[in-house]
Amino acid sequence: MERYKKKDMLQAVDTLLKANDAIVKTVRSNPQGAAEALVQCQESAIALGTYIDTLGEKYTGLVRVLEDYCENIFQMSENLPNENLCRKVSKKIQKQLTGLQNSIKYELPDDRKEVVFLPYKASMWDSLESVWKAADADENTDAYVIPIPYFDKNPDGSFKEEHYEGDRYPKYVPIIRYDAYDLEARRPDIIYIHNPYDECNHVTSVHPYFYAKNLKNFTDKLVYIPYFILGEIEPDNQAAIDGMKHFCFMPGTLYADQVIVQSENMRQIYINEYIKAAKEMGLPGEHVDRKFLEKKFLGTGSPKIDKLLNTRKEDLEIPAEWLRVIEKPDGSWKKIVFYNTSVSALLQHSEKMLRKMESVFTIFKENQDEVALLWRPHPLIQATIESMRPQLWEGYQEIRDRYVEEGWGIYDDSADLDRAVVLSDAYYGDPSSLVQMYQRIERPILISRSEV
Repeated sequence: MERYKKKDMLQAVDTLLKANDAIVKTVRSNPQGAAEALVQCQESAIALGTYIDTLGEKYTGLVRVLEDYCENIFQMSENLPNENLCRKVSKKIQKQLTGLQNSIKYELPDDRKEVVFLPYKASMWDSLESVWKAADADENTDAYVIPIPYFDKNPDGSFKEEHYEGDRYPKYVPIIRYDAYDLEARRPDIIYIHNPYDECNHVTSVHPYFYAKNLKNFTDKLVYIPYFILGEIEPDNQAAIDGMKHFCFMPGTLYADQVIVQSENMRQIYINEYIKAAKEMGLPGEHVDRKFLEKKFLGTGSPKIDKLLNTRKEDLEIPAEWLRVIEKPDGSWKKIVFYNTSVSALLQHSEKMLRKMESVFTIFKENQDEVALLWRPHPLIQATIESMRPQLWEGYQEIRDRYVEEGWGIYDDSADLDRAVVLSDAYYGDPSSLVQMYQRIERPILISRSEV
């Protein structure tokens, strides 16, 4: 069902008023055209009345006005091409619609805000959660979490199997299926996304219907919040910026009405690099207007940090199989080390990275009585290897399966990143946005090298 904002309802009634005037003028000269216009008016009135009926019994009077209007439309169509009778009915319609317009303007409440969140991987939900919680707590806002489907890609860029992770979100998050909410009809006030790539990702793709360039057609405000946190960089450190500047000019940043990044420094970097890229592509107007971009990009912080800081160790639900690894015979806990293997390290070092992983597992296995290893590989590792390094998949799979089967360490492929971070005592692994998270909670960090 189509969703009407107050201004949309007023516009719809105004359109009916104008149509009423136009129809009377063509009753004699073009009765067939008048009849077709009357049918369109009736259909518009029914759609508007159906929506108002959902607002509650308090507004049934407005629905009755539209029902009476439809009856007059019918009377007019029955009297075609009698101009005098049609004019009499038209005056009744004029009075009905003018009264309806005033009732909508002064009796209907101001619009509730409708906000939609479109995550795709459940493990990345923490990049939106605190924003959703604030919207959900606002009594004048209806907030909807709608996980969207995504595809892995073949090496040639074509789509493989479809994935949908709507069943992997926290129990306290109410989920709406993507095929149960009509974006085009509802046209939410704000849409939030955390995926910036559209068709530009070589490994995965959300369903093309949910590309940023398409979503922009369904809302007045498309907001992009990165699912990752980058290492902080000074705006004048161009060498470091060159390593991340591709993030600054993606479909998500291009089509979004607002982009929220992790800090003020990162905001300035995004603006500077966006302008450079836009100029290289010859984009005009707002794309190279610094004053406009200063309003588009905000450096108010990442919701990922909000989620992390609000997650308490004592509130965690720890699986029994994890506890068997963590607890010593006397009931005390071992030190827990979070081991992170990243996509970029595997792409860069290939076989060397696999040998490094085997070496790490050997060392931690030998020290399992004192230290519990919690291995959480990047959630896109399998899709990345299969798409970009297919020759590595068999070796990686063998190492992973052996680690899981031996059971001396924890293997975490759940959607709950924050549980693993808060539970662990230290970080070990590849350079990653996770490093920034561990810095915020002041836990020890050791960066791994690819060499054994």
